This record gives sequence, structure tokens and C-alpha cells, in this order.
Amino acid sequence: MGEQGPLAPGEAWRAVAACFLTTFALLSRHRIRLPKERVGVRLDFADGTGARVYRETRLGSGLAKDPCTLVVVFRLRLVRGPAHALFRRESLLNTPLFVGFPGFTSKLWLAHDERGRYRGVYEWDGPRRAEHYARSLWRVLALVSEPGSIRYAIVPGLRRDAVIADPPPAGGPEPEAAAWWRTAART
Repeated sequence: MGEQGPLAPGEAWRAVAACFLTTFALLSRHRIRLPKERVGVRLDFADGTGARVYRETRLGSGLAKDPCTLVVVFRLRLVRGPAHALFRRESLLNTPLFVGFPGFTSKLWLAHDERGRYRGVYEWDGPRRAEHYARSLWRVLALVSEPGSIRYAIVPGLRRDAVIADPPPAGGPEPEAAAWWRTAART
């Protein structure tokens, strides 16, 4: 995983604009699906928080040829209490911000956790593509998120559902740093 920060503004906004155009072509061909099977499922994380899936978005089969899992987290500014329900409803309008990026296959949208953070748990086709998306999205999220709350993690070589079902062990000298994105081990 590369640097945790946004792409240069021009590069990021060009990527988002291209995504918008691609999304409308995908919509016209009925390629975008909103399956219901995982809606309501709770994901628990190694940092002691958890949240329920409130939507899934899938492109085609939702399976990547070069799979990786991408987890993005952020905390919205000024969204508290009942405003969370409003955000979950309107967030469907944010679909053009990601579904047209090269490599997107599927996303689980998680409601806010006990700390008010939202997560997206994606399967992406290729870790470089996932990172390009995450660093482009950063520019959009920065407009509505609390400063310092945006982060992402990429797990190359593993499908999203495999990472959820059997999270990789925390590695490296700072395993606590991975706790926000790593699902809690199932017992």
C-alpha cells in the first residue's frame, strides 16, 4: 500500500469526471446491481467497533480477476443522530463517484459505527487500481469529512468475502494500526 493521502487535485478530479461518464454508460447497459443478500449483516472490526451493511453495489459478477480488498473509512462532518439515516438514503446518489472507476467490482456500504465512522468494503480488480481510486476519492471525501478521518487499506490477492470471513493476521510492528479495517476473527 502506498502513501496515505490524496492524489494531486487535477489528477483526482479528472479521474472522478471520467468515472462519472463511465457510470452513465454502465447504467444505460443495466450493468450495476444492488443485491440484497448481505444487507443487514453486521461486520465487527478488530478495534472493537462494528456496523451493519445497508447496501451492496455490484458491477457484473462482482468478482475480480486480480482480486484485492479495499477498505475505506471516514467520519462525516456535521452528521449526527437522525442525520445518519438521511445520509444512508441519499448516499445512493454517490454511486457515480466509484462504480465507473477502472477495476471496481463490488462494494459493501456500512452504516456508521459506534465512533460515527462509515466504511466501504470493496472488492477491486488490481491493487494499483484500488489505490488510484482511494486516493482520488479522498478529494471528494475531504469536502464532507472531518479532517484526519479518511484512511484506506488494501489487501492484495484476497477477495473481499475471504477477508471478511477469515481476516489476515495483523502483521508488522504496529498491529493496532490495522484494527480499524481488519474484521474481527470469527470464533
